[in-house]
Amino acid sequence: MNRKSYLAFGGLPAAMALALTLSLSAPFGGDEARAASFDCSASGLNANEKTICDNRQLNDDDVKMATMYTMLKGLFAMGVSGNMADDQKAWLKTREACGTDVSCIEKAYEVRIGQLQKLYDGIDKPL
Repeated sequence: MNRKSYLAFGGLPAAMALALTLSLSAPFGGDEARAASFDCSASGLNANEKTICDNRQLNDDDVKMATMYTMLKGLFAMGVSGNMADDQKAWLKTREACGTDVSCIEKAYEVRIGQLQKLYDGIDKPL
């Protein structure tokens, strides 16, 4: 892939970086507070989700992970897409097992974002 198609945003391709940037620019606060994969103003959030909503870095990590996951899932046929969904469910259990431990949740996001980046890197791309 040519170098011009990448932004200086963690090596992400331009389209993915743009989507991520737009997602991160959403307002945070009050009733509009949202993480990409769940509504922070919803009742019934578990302690793990509340911790993510209350921590800007974790919230941003959630936005990044969810954006990458959604974009990648749409690129693959049912087999790979189904495997991605299974992997996501397993990862959510791992993240939720962290409870309110911020460093554990950060590590969970780091691992999952790395897995998604590796999946993206494996896609054949035109030059």
